[in-house]
Amino acid sequence: MHIDHTTLRTSYITETKDFLLKVFDLTIGPRPSSIENSIVGHWLYYKDAPIIHLIQSNPLRKPSLDMATEAIDHTGFFMENYGEFKQKLIDLEVPFSLMDLPEIGERRIFIHTPTGILLETVFRVS
Repeated sequence: MHIDHTTLRTSYITETKDFLLKVFDLTIGPRPSSIENSIVGHWLYYKDAPIIHLIQSNPLRKPSLDMATEAIDHTGFFMENYGEFKQKLIDLEVPFSLMDLPEIGERRIFIHTPTGILLETVFRVS
């Protein structure tokens, strides 16, 4: 397995996007239409892969050093064997949610750690 991407949630999406594009030489790339139409944000690409996802959080909050909405939202792990992993979660009684993105040939399973950290597992559909 490896980390697929990191999602950053921010009230200052334009400034954050511009900073990441400039500092890391990323480019803005396409997002699946199901996400594009329901979540305000951007996918920032390194070469041909979306490595950072930006999500708009509450635009009315003022920035502070201790601002949960200005934190990393989740990390995605690229994995194999979707069915086996899903069954393992069922067997372990770990709650999860699913997202299928046929447009980009991916299936995703979202889980939370016991303390609430969101983890995303990404499976390529062949």
